[in-house]
Amino acid sequence: MSSPSAAPLEFQNVTKRYVGTETPAIGDLSFTVPAGEVCVLVGPSGCGKTTAMRMVNRMIEMSGGDILLGEKSVNAQSEVTLRREIGYVIQNVGLFPHLTITNNIGTVPKLLGWDKKRIRDRSAELLELIGLPAEMGKRYPSQLSGGQRQRVGVARALAADPLLMLMDEPFGAIDPINRDNLQNQFLRLQRDIRKTIVFVTHDIDEAIKMGDRIAILREGGELVQYDTPDNILAAPADDFVAQFVGADRGLKRLALSRLSDIDLDQGADAGGHGQTISVDATLRDALSLMMTDSLRPLQVQNGEGQRVGFVSIELINQVLHRGRTNTVAPDLAKG
Repeated sequence: MSSPSAAPLEFQNVTKRYVGTETPAIGDLSFTVPAGEVCVLVGPSGCGKTTAMRMVNRMIEMSGGDILLGEKSVNAQSEVTLRREIGYVIQNVGLFPHLTITNNIGTVPKLLGWDKKRIRDRSAELLELIGLPAEMGKRYPSQLSGGQRQRVGVARALAADPLLMLMDEPFGAIDPINRDNLQNQFLRLQRDIRKTIVFVTHDIDEAIKMGDRIAILREGGELVQYDTPDNILAAPADDFVAQFVGADRGLKRLALSRLSDIDLDQGADAGGHGQTISVDATLRDALSLMMTDSLRPLQVQNGEGQRVGFVSIELINQVLHRGRTNTVAPDLAKG
């Protein structure tokens, strides 16, 4: 695939008020998403996260402020032109049932005037990218599983190489096992394509897993905290954030780091350790394994089965109490 394009996104004092309501749906919202990062909007029902996302592609118009994609206001062009530059993935996919998968993926390129061969080539390229066999391009949506249709929805959003992708609870209708797999597959894909993505969810665990940055909103569209998952877990801005991320935020932080990112103990007694664990495992995995084995330190091994050190309860405690952990790609940390 050609070099992927992405642009920063900036909310500048954005507000949204509906006629007849006293409380704004969005109030003075300002934050920036760097190019190539995933920003997750999360918060309780009614906090305005979907409203904020839909103002980006002008499905909902702002009452005040501005949103910049790159350095250009989203109001500087027509809604139709803007939306063709932005990929959009929704919970129920929305594939056209009468079109083949190839033609579904090629929907926006066709609107942009691409020729048939270019559309077929792009569709085949994206099917490979999302891990589906080329022959599926001839099938119709009804012939695919829910998870496969969702992956096609992502491919369709990527077809014209948009500057930005909007994802509105894209995995919410998928069963837990397939949802976890889809999340991991998407994160691997994002490592390659590096799109700017605004991702809406009500699930804080999904936000922690998917986001480079998380924007936590409360009622009235008020931004309470905007930071990396690790910093939010380590230092919630207030009681609202602390309660929203949960009392187990220490364990959630451990799932953001793997053993290869910390300085392992080297001096443990050869006979004093318990089970072995891969250096690619998370600190949460290590803690869980130790809890099944009388809290004995674990021997950490690399991919060749060689010992590279030990991890203990004391070492994990030290990591938790540092200013921050080293974050890693969430698909490796959780998948």
